[in-house]
Amino acid sequence: MVTQVQIVEWLMVFASVIEHHKEDLTELDAAIGDADHGINMDRGFRKVKSILPSIAGKDISSIFKTVSITLISSVGGASGPLYGTWFLRASSATADKQELTAKDMLNLLQSGLDGVVERGKTQLGDKTMVDVLSPSVTAFEQAVNEGMETVEALRVAVTAAEAGLKATIPMLAKKGRASYLGDRSIGHQDPGGTSAYWMLRSLLEVVEG
Repeated sequence: MVTQVQIVEWLMVFASVIEHHKEDLTELDAAIGDADHGINMDRGFRKVKSILPSIAGKDISSIFKTVSITLISSVGGASGPLYGTWFLRASSATADKQELTAKDMLNLLQSGLDGVVERGKTQLGDKTMVDVLSPSVTAFEQAVNEGMETVEALRVAVTAAEAGLKATIPMLAKKGRASYLGDRSIGHQDPGGTSAYWMLRSLLEVVEG
């Protein structure tokens, strides 16, 4: 089980990871984007971090919905709508829940991915966060179907996410500002995929304890 307390801790940890790595994200984005991914993500998750104490006692769905609204209203560029959509779909997938089974986590992760795909109109191979999220969900689902506990399944999912992230480096970007660069987008790790990987890794770290 993943508890409501762990969900709050995960969001706090992820916000701290973004703060610590904002310059890394900005550097990655400078190569193929607007050089603002780190700044925007840090702005949004600082606000998330500041409001978490006031919503920490709510159910998981309510927490995710508040995070979604906060990110959409405070994060610029494409990241705000995409991450906002991820957490909004996560909210819908966890209605009235105080803890999540492995099946609940799968529903959460799949719903978040579906939201990002629909909002961004993107797919695997476009050099976006989908290239990290999609293989992680597939790996998590397979692990759960094989009977793994949540923490074991998350380990498998994060390993798949890392492989997906590395796979963005040789890709040709097909979405966003990076797509304007054509072949010059090849050889750079996708910044959105990088933050998505840290999101999943932060979740694993909290669940592992």
